[in-house]
Amino acid sequence: MLKTEIEKALAVLKEGGVILYPTDTIWGLGCDATNEAAAARINQIKGRPADKSFIILLDTDAKLQSYVSEVPEIAYDLIEYAEKPLTLIFDGAKNLAKNVINEDGSVGIRIAKHDFCQQLIQRFRKPITSTSANLSGQAAPRYFDEIDPEILSQVDYVVDWEQELRTVKTPSTIMKLGSGGQFSFIRR
Repeated sequence: MLKTEIEKALAVLKEGGVILYPTDTIWGLGCDATNEAAAARINQIKGRPADKSFIILLDTDAKLQSYVSEVPEIAYDLIEYAEKPLTLIFDGAKNLAKNVINEDGSVGIRIAKHDFCQQLIQRFRKPITSTSANLSGQAAPRYFDEIDPEILSQVDYVVDWEQELRTVKTPSTIMKLGSGGQFSFIRR
């Protein structure tokens, strides 16, 4: 069943569509992070400002250099030793849709440690966006059944995996990295 769900989500991503999918944190809205129109559609679905950047997911830290101009060495240690999902904000984003990147040129990247996400991204061969599956201004849903029906009706595909899971998941820790290896917490 996992393989079937990955195939279905993959087909939607390749067509520039938006998926609703489980992640290592909370349920997310995802699209091809290199597709500007798809990212704009997520903002429209959520009713959020177009200038708000996205977190992107990669399946391995080996791909970081494809999407940021400089990866401080400490990034690899932080990723390896993080005990819970960790999003790192890097300066110098590249090879991503303009509306995925923050106005200061930075981008938040999380290496997904979730079977579905890793396999999907590996097969897709591009990063995908990950933003909470809620309308702008509303609380992020803890479980699939808390997702607003308005969101469900507007996505192109709802992944049928882990929908019944009742494990409370929380958003990732977010840290901003400086080029010299210094870092600061944005969200703990």
